[in-house]
Amino acid sequence: MTFCRLKIRSVGLVAGSFVLALNAALVISGLFFLGAGVQAQTPSARDVVSPAVYVSAEPAARGVPFQLAVVFKIRPGFHVNAREKSADYLIATDLRAEMPADFKAGSVVYPKGQLHTFTFSKNPLNVYEGTVILLMPVTALASAPVGPSQIPLKLRYQACSTAVCLPPVTLDLQASINIVANAASAKPAHTELFPTP
Repeated sequence: MTFCRLKIRSVGLVAGSFVLALNAALVISGLFFLGAGVQAQTPSARDVVSPAVYVSAEPAARGVPFQLAVVFKIRPGFHVNAREKSADYLIATDLRAEMPADFKAGSVVYPKGQLHTFTFSKNPLNVYEGTVILLMPVTALASAPVGPSQIPLKLRYQACSTAVCLPPVTLDLQASINIVANAASAKPAHTELFPTP
């Protein structure tokens, strides 16, 4: 009889251990899938900003200044640091051009940011939200070749939400320009984006 009782108890202990192990496995796999779901909801830094490049003249003429506009839309729920950053540790929005030898660029005109308070910062931060337009003045020199040209651009930013800051990223962009020799042949384009001189 004693032997039978011990056997029954031992089977009960094994069954109980199996149930505990099964529950632990379910909890772990539940946490794994929950973590995967949260990760899937966090976009890539490259997906937070949608940029496009526009030229103020089509075609543009040698010796006549024109402008490039980099227009980028920021995903709802996210912001990027403005050019005038609120603290030294923040990464400011930055636009640079790799100008061909026959082109000359001026200083980029950045819009003013807006001060917003976030739970992760004691002080308001100067940020961009929504749609942002950066302007770069450019002149094709007298030596610029007539016809299509490309100006490579680099847009650097760091995007954050109220919950997470994504790593800073640099996007490679291209400005496509058609150059003509005669100033009278230049025609304004995308006038809604460029201020009247």
